[in-house]
Amino acid sequence: MSPCDLSAVTARRLMASKKLSAVELTESCIARAEAVNPAVNPLVASNFDAMRAEAQAAQRIIDRGEPLGVLHGLPLCVKDMVDVAGLPTTFGSEIYADNIARCDDPMVAQLRGEGAVVMGKTNNPEWSAGGNTRNAVYGVTANPFDLTRSAAGSSGGSAVALACGIAPLATGSDTGGSLRTPAAFNGVVGFRCTPGLVPGHGRPLGWLPMSLNGPMARTVDDAALMLSAMIRPDRRDPWVPVIDEQPVHDPAPYRHLPHYDLCQARIAVTHDFGFTMTEELVIASFQDKLRRFGHVFGEVAETHPDCADADDTFAVIRALGFSGQHRDLLLRHPDKMGPNITDNIREGESYSALDVARALTNQTRLYRSWQCFFEDHDFILAPTATISPRDWREPYPAHINGQPTQSYYHWLSMAYAATLAGHPSVTLPAGRDRNGLPFGLQIIGRRGSDLRTLAFARELEMLFMDDPELQRPQVDLTYLARARPIRQIEGFLGFA
Repeated sequence: MSPCDLSAVTARRLMASKKLSAVELTESCIARAEAVNPAVNPLVASNFDAMRAEAQAAQRIIDRGEPLGVLHGLPLCVKDMVDVAGLPTTFGSEIYADNIARCDDPMVAQLRGEGAVVMGKTNNPEWSAGGNTRNAVYGVTANPFDLTRSAAGSSGGSAVALACGIAPLATGSDTGGSLRTPAAFNGVVGFRCTPGLVPGHGRPLGWLPMSLNGPMARTVDDAALMLSAMIRPDRRDPWVPVIDEQPVHDPAPYRHLPHYDLCQARIAVTHDFGFTMTEELVIASFQDKLRRFGHVFGEVAETHPDCADADDTFAVIRALGFSGQHRDLLLRHPDKMGPNITDNIREGESYSALDVARALTNQTRLYRSWQCFFEDHDFILAPTATISPRDWREPYPAHINGQPTQSYYHWLSMAYAATLAGHPSVTLPAGRDRNGLPFGLQIIGRRGSDLRTLAFARELEMLFMDDPELQRPQVDLTYLARARPIRQIEGFLGFA
């Protein structure tokens, strides 16, 4: 095993005990990126010389025996939606193709403050509007398990970088599944927290916590460790509680997740939440998985909370956010805006105040229904995605099971159910589906029970390690190293 393939927790421990140097880890990650990035294109901007300098500085701190941050010496990839000083921040938009960040985003500064070594920027669709990581600036990011397939989105670059061993940690963001769906398609972990745990100071509509930042990693422990470094009291986010100048959320417990007794868990399982269009292959794969491990729980029931009108509710609130944030850009640069974000903005303009009031009322009803449901159930288990990964040339899944989808993001409905309710949701790799591609299990916990949800996921992860049908799938690095560079493939550049 190369150092770049180590878990973040293991690498951090080895560096602290001086059995692995921060420089050695960084060089291993750089070598992996140089070997496989041409085939999959997850890392779209980097400065390896600056990274090496950061690693050398991190090693000097270790050598001097000084206190170490929780992420000390760990390479980190950052989604191209937030600033890293000296690197481009394009948002996947031609309008910002030449934009160079002057300073770090507060989240990046926080992670650097805990010792992370920033490796570079990862690809996402234009303004993160889409479930296929493809744009007109950096092109497409392919699925490393099958280079003809989508990596999903919008945090597809981060998920692929993790799966390939380019870095042990990566940032992502999530509105309707952008942390969780790419994690499912690429066999890694993505966590969307309860609103207010991780600050989102940059949300234009700050009182609508639809879009959240979160950690991505290869293991639950790694994601939890990174999460602990993302928690901070930030009054710029109105959902982050700070009482009498004291933060409410304690990051320390996430660094060592508590034990959770699986046999005491009361589990609800669903393949559609009563409203999603889920591919038959995904339903069958989900049932295959449950037969292998469902017996370990105290109670299992096929049921779900009431999600009536979830599609309409999500569509209105999502369009409200995109229209409010990007309408002026579209007016100034109509020729440089892709179809997804243009459609969202136009959709937002079509809704009335009564439509918005209806959607917010429905969301409140859905939320209260979920709270009642979780009085009788501890967790919901479901597929993360409604489909198995498809051809990346397909802009979005227009049909599922022969039925037309309603929009380019409709296929993300398995994930946005939890978004609407505001519950923590983690994607856990659970082997492969019947197509032989990674399968992501979605675990949804009670609102505010982020620590408990991650602890439960970690116990399942440990259970899966002993089962070849459930353990995290591994990328064939030889396949990637020998592959034709993806930028030579027709259709590489474009909107999706």
